[in-house]
Parts: sequence; C-alpha cells; structure tokens
Amino acid sequence: MSILSIEKVKRTELPALRHIAITTFAEAFGPPHNSQRNMDIYLSEHLNKEKLLAEWQHPESVFYFAKKAEEVVGYLKLNTGIAQTEAIEGNCLEVERIYVVANYRNQHIGQALMDFAIQQATQTQKEFIWLGVWEHNPKAIRFYERNGFKTFSEHIFLMVDDPQRDILMRRQIS
Repeated sequence: MSILSIEKVKRTELPALRHIAITTFAEAFGPPHNSQRNMDIYLSEHLNKEKLLAEWQHPESVFYFAKKAEEVVGYLKLNTGIAQTEAIEGNCLEVERIYVVANYRNQHIGQALMDFAIQQATQTQKEFIWLGVWEHNPKAIRFYERNGFKTFSEHIFLMVDDPQRDILMRRQIS
C-alpha cells in the first residue's frame, strides 16, 4: 500500500489538475444527475485551461493534489478573502472543491484531504472553515457532518440553466 501525499499543485501540473477536475466533476454530477448537455457546457466554461490558470494564479486560492505513488488520486481547492465563492463574515477558509477519483474512494483519501484543510485553517488561525454541498448528495453531507460541519445557510449553484440548491456548512476552528 503506497503512502498518500498532499502537495501544492505546480504550474507545470495544470494539465493534470484540469484532467482530474473534469473527471471527478463528471463522475460526481454527470448523468443521470444532470443532463449531458449541461455537463458539457459547464465543463467547457468552468474547467477550461484559462479559467483554471486564473484560479491557480489567484493569491487567495491554493490547489493541492492527493497522490499515491505519484498518481494523482484527488484534489482540494482552498480559498480565503475575496477568492471565496460567497461573502461570508469572519476570518474563514473555504473548501471550494474536494474530490477523489472514483476508483480511489473508500480509501480515506477524502478524509486525509479534509484533515489537511482543517489543519490549514488551524495553522492560519481561522475562526471557521466552510463549504457548499449539493442538497442531493447525502453521502457528502454525512461525511461533512462526521467532520463537525453544521448547516448555516444555503445558496444557488447554477448548473448552466438549472438552478440547484447547495447547503452551506461550517465547522468552528477557534
């Protein structure tokens, strides 16, 4: 069994980031959860090379890979300040994306990424860590609840022309 490492994504690794971002998003939210048309449009508009480069370059966003034997098996995107997807009051850290490749689920990789995110929030002395999760993703909701997250609000995630409700959850750090 190879050891899991969590490493900051380098600029030269952006093609690998794009590949895992597209793969894991499609695995999680593709048909039958969303139409193929909406999935194709969303992926081309939100996970294209230019958009990912801009996100990666943002000074208040950081991407991390989860790797096993140098193979990328998951990734994490953390935001602070104006990089956050919502204007949340307080000194906080957003987990915007946390995904694991389907073949590697149930191997505690998601937990390792979440532990890493909580550690980052603790080290940077954040008051709390927060995220949004689709209301129709009960497995993810249970995972976040097991990690001490509680619902505090909601927002609409626009999947092209399909408004979907995300539950906003947070966990106190300090």
